[in-house]
Amino acid sequence: MTKVYCYSRCTTCRKALKWLDENKVKYELIDIKEDHPDEKTLRQLRKKSGLPLKKFFNTSGQLYREMELSRKLPDMSEDEMFKILASDGMLVKRPLLVTDESVLTGFKEDDWKKVL
Repeated sequence: MTKVYCYSRCTTCRKALKWLDENKVKYELIDIKEDHPDEKTLRQLRKKSGLPLKKFFNTSGQLYREMELSRKLPDMSEDEMFKILASDGMLVKRPLLVTDESVLTGFKEDDWKKVL
């Protein structure tokens, strides 16, 4: 089953959900703020995606900026990054698309077409 972690007030998430609905893709919607992935899940998703861990951070988010993570991340261990990322769903890049075979961060229509 396809899962989509989204934040209801995020315009990119709304755009992605609209695209899924228009393309009749069945999915489970998960509120990333209320039910964000834990550290174990994030580790699994990162491994499945093959993406650098930095791609999982919402670098344009307010919390990311407040925590000055752009400055701090380069000096952190991967374990520290996972702990921070798992601490708050607002730090996770969204929407986060999870299928049986792949994981995508953010919404790029062409990429979503390829995996769905």
